[in-house]
Amino acid sequence: MNAEYAYTRKRMHFGKRCNFSDSDKTEMEVKSNPALMSNYVRKDPVTHATQFGKIYAVHEINTTTATYKDNKMFHYEGGWPKDINMKDLEQTVRYRRKIEKDELYIHTMLQLLPSMEHCILQNNACNIYEQYFADVEANPLIQRAFSRTVNVYRDPLTTKRQIAHLSWSPDQGNRFAASYCNDDFKKSSSGNYASYIWEVENPNNPYMMLKPFCPILTLEYNPKDSNILIGGLATGQVACWDIRRGSEAVDISSVEFSHRDPCDNILWINSKTGTDFFSASKDGQIKWWDTRKMQIPTETLVMDLLKPEDQNVDKAIGISALQFEPSIGTRFMCGLENGIVISGNRKGKTPGEKIATRFKAQYGPVISLERNPTFVKNFLTVGDWTSRIWSEDCRESCIAWTPGHRDFLTGGAWSVTRYSVYYLIKTDGTLDVWDFLIQQDSPVLSVKVCDESLTCLRPHEQGQLAAVANKKGSTYLLEFSEALTVNQKNDKLLLTALLDRETRREKVIEAKNREQRLKMKTLKMHGETDFADASSKPDEREDAKESSDSLRNLLIAQCEQEYENIINTELTRQVEASNVELNNNVMQNDAIIS
Repeated sequence: MNAEYAYTRKRMHFGKRCNFSDSDKTEMEVKSNPALMSNYVRKDPVTHATQFGKIYAVHEINTTTATYKDNKMFHYEGGWPKDINMKDLEQTVRYRRKIEKDELYIHTMLQLLPSMEHCILQNNACNIYEQYFADVEANPLIQRAFSRTVNVYRDPLTTKRQIAHLSWSPDQGNRFAASYCNDDFKKSSSGNYASYIWEVENPNNPYMMLKPFCPILTLEYNPKDSNILIGGLATGQVACWDIRRGSEAVDISSVEFSHRDPCDNILWINSKTGTDFFSASKDGQIKWWDTRKMQIPTETLVMDLLKPEDQNVDKAIGISALQFEPSIGTRFMCGLENGIVISGNRKGKTPGEKIATRFKAQYGPVISLERNPTFVKNFLTVGDWTSRIWSEDCRESCIAWTPGHRDFLTGGAWSVTRYSVYYLIKTDGTLDVWDFLIQQDSPVLSVKVCDESLTCLRPHEQGQLAAVANKKGSTYLLEFSEALTVNQKNDKLLLTALLDRETRREKVIEAKNREQRLKMKTLKMHGETDFADASSKPDEREDAKESSDSLRNLLIAQCEQEYENIINTELTRQVEASNVELNNNVMQNDAIIS
């Protein structure tokens, strides 16, 4: 049995709280005691070091000890003996001969040569190209040429259309306009003929859409106003857009005063008002316009080369390329469908004076025509399978040309910043970059942009970028390396010398050809005289004519046979190459399966 007893006590009898007040305080003063200094003991601080880095071993090696002795001597004061006057050439020569004849001269030189040879060999053993810092990339002696695709701008429509023309905006090139048109007439009846303006930084959605009533074949920004554009339409008319006023054209030319064929070439003219431009078409007409009055052209020029004064449109030759250089003023150039380039002067009083200068440039239509931005006397023509560089001083032949390409060329343009570089685009989707200062027989860079045919090329004004369009409505923005965009120190002088040398060479050849033609003409005239004297012998004339005809037919047949043999050889080579590739693929598949 557990007995428990609880003791109780009131709270007031224990744990009494303390009461503090201001009056209940104690003040005291503690004075310093010098005697306490003897109880103070100073402890020296203890330093402990830690090492977290790698510990490397130290390797030392002793080299050949070199003893140096400083001997200062002025040759003017003590280099020669006192009895020799150093300014007297005869005395110095006599003293050298005396020293060389001394018996100890050879032994002294043999003792001095080993130490000097050691220093020379040591200097030769030093590699001046050695890289002492592995983390720093060395600059190559020859810069490598390369390019990369920055952005791709695709046609928003489901029905893909080819891009016929590109134009960069003048405000630092932040935008570019692309004209979309369908080259197939059967598929172009959908009714959507929109073209677009793209921003460089936004490849997903176009910046603005232009809505014409028919396809736009060409678009050009006004070089003085980035809000104004002009375009050539498939109906032959020209139109003007102001993007501040919407996507519809603000003014269109009249049909009866426009081109008969689609207007596919249009360029601005350098004028004070900034409203003048001119257009060209396959109908063989060049028309000058003013955006302030676009119903009627201000001037018209017909490319009737046989009788320029008649201005007969029915006999005009179609214009396939157009060019204007702002620094020259009234001069313009146009490429025709028969391969002739016309260098015209708008100040000519008659049509014959306006188209007086002619160049037989290509065998087919002139696809691209452009002057060099720095050397304006030289221009580039692109057509058929070759590109050629011409000089205005040589009219009969070009001064430089590229070898024939396997694929058809569809365009070309000079680099805006580097003098000697120009670009070519082809139907196989390849862009070739040529630099005539480096090599003339092959491009310095060949880029496979896409699998479709390239239709248009436009370099950026700063030279580093270029917009390339293809047949499926895609635009590729390419960036080139400094080797293709930046001029070196002597590039201008070297290119000037190259162009002058080739121009002089072609002038000499032209002079020889003219002399040869003059001789042939003289011989022909004598032959005709002899032929007239021998008119009493008709049988001999008939025999000579028949023999010349048979010889000509034989040569033509021989050329045709050689051409056919070349084609058959190439086809056989392609078939053999495809068979070899097919066999290799089959062997690889068998190896994978096994």
